[in-house]
Amino acid sequence: MNILGINAYHGDASASLIQNGKLVAAVEEERFTRVKHWAGFPAQSIRYCLKVGGIAASDLHHVAVSFNPKANLNRKLLFTLQKRPSLQSLLDRFNKQSKSANLKQTLADACQCQPDDLRAPIHALEHHTTHLAGSFFVSPFAEAALLSVDGMGDFVSTLPGAGRGNQLEYFNRTYFPHSLGYLYNAITLYLGFPAYGDEYKVMGLAPYGEPEYLEAFRRIIYPKGDAFELNLDYFNHHEQGIAMNWESGAPSVAPFHSPELEKLLGPMRQPKAELTPKHQNIAASLQAVTEEILFHLLNRLHDRFPSENLCLAGGVAMNSVANGKITQHTPFRHLYIPPGAADNGTSFGAAFYVWHQILKQPRQFVLDGALWGSEFSDEDCLIALQAHNLHPKYWEREALLHQVVDALCEGKVVGWFQGRMEFGARALGNRSLLADPRREDMRDIINLKIKFREKFRPFAPSILEEYVGEYFEIDAPVPFMEKVFNVRPEVRAQIPAVTHVDGTGRLQSVSRQTNPLYWELINTFAQRTGIPLLLNTSLNENEPIVRTPEEAINCFLRTRMDALVLGSYYVDRSE
Repeated sequence: MNILGINAYHGDASASLIQNGKLVAAVEEERFTRVKHWAGFPAQSIRYCLKVGGIAASDLHHVAVSFNPKANLNRKLLFTLQKRPSLQSLLDRFNKQSKSANLKQTLADACQCQPDDLRAPIHALEHHTTHLAGSFFVSPFAEAALLSVDGMGDFVSTLPGAGRGNQLEYFNRTYFPHSLGYLYNAITLYLGFPAYGDEYKVMGLAPYGEPEYLEAFRRIIYPKGDAFELNLDYFNHHEQGIAMNWESGAPSVAPFHSPELEKLLGPMRQPKAELTPKHQNIAASLQAVTEEILFHLLNRLHDRFPSENLCLAGGVAMNSVANGKITQHTPFRHLYIPPGAADNGTSFGAAFYVWHQILKQPRQFVLDGALWGSEFSDEDCLIALQAHNLHPKYWEREALLHQVVDALCEGKVVGWFQGRMEFGARALGNRSLLADPRREDMRDIINLKIKFREKFRPFAPSILEEYVGEYFEIDAPVPFMEKVFNVRPEVRAQIPAVTHVDGTGRLQSVSRQTNPLYWELINTFAQRTGIPLLLNTSLNENEPIVRTPEEAINCFLRTRMDALVLGSYYVDRSE
């Protein structure tokens, strides 16, 4: 049974394939197009999935897409009659609906076949139900409370629910124009971070400030019943829509706050302007109110479904700072957030929705790893290196580990390219830049010499899962770098490069079972230094994470990276 899942015509377009109830491939289109958060139809991702599955388009039994223009239609019509949104806003919605009507032809073009070859029914699924399916159905929990929170999908921003076995139950929806994700997006744009997906920059900036404007933000968003509301005086998206570009390319969003917001907080920052303490305090206040609303939603959800288990999804579930506080501020004790918790993950969420909800199949798969993308052999790596006239050294496995640790201990920054590529926004040890976490200057070195990005941006510690409790105040698995925990005060001085300004770290716990080679590398470093963790950031430079050996080499050559490992091959810049 082959089920293809698709996230299309939205940011982070992606495709996934499950066979007999198990995920076999998942990838974002940006990795092929080399445009961050690429929006459009994921044609290359679909072809990749079919190739990995060893099937043709005619072998598909079901196709599932993570949007349904007919969902919540009554609410859309009521809003249109009451609010009379702008003509452009209505045209944008009609454009997306018209694309969905031609889905079979577009899919056939992507699969390089005729529409008649596609015998699989195409299921158009409500956006947030695919978020919930893509968190609960792949979680280790038999039952759990569920929450999907993002900007907007199919006219809904928030959907709490419950999962039992292979069944989903939905509670109260929060409809357009009220959205926690929109609030974070609006303030991100107001703070002068214009690129789609820049919310994580604001999250990284927040620890440098104080929540001076928290009371102001409590006037902008506030709890209401089991949900929340925006004070629409501070926005214009409910009247004018949001100027978005979802065509094939980089998605973009225009600012959508009203003049009232600037009366409250001051003038909007221009993208190249100085970041002042005031901007840091606004970021801190936004983060604080986001956490307040999220914890309110979760506590009310627990009242309705008192489970110890929680599955979280949607763009707001990428807020790793808030995620790390959930077990302290709510009754939930166990938290599962999948890799690709944002819209990219709705591709496998849609596929699992069909498998469990429509086909009524029992659960048999747990998503405990993120390595579902492209893979290249040592031979592929050598050919790419030779094409650039590079002369690498070949090392057997154990010797390679020691060679890399030697380089790290010398203060070198090493590109690490191994196995299948990660799915989702985080590099988790297969397409990573690695460095010694003990060096206080390493954050600035990587930001300024390789990443060419803001100095305030933090880096993650990849830590052997056996040692999480020795270095962090919460001892829990964090396999997808999805939570921020407090670093224990007594060890902060040992790992300054991965300890953020507020004493926290966005960690990745590394399992010997799910990524044995990366675990062995960190363990080798631990045997040498006594520190069971490495500084890990993504192998890229103002682009999507590299997919191919060629892309990794190009990144190595145009930055000041010290060494690059491609499979078993090692290249040092000094040589």
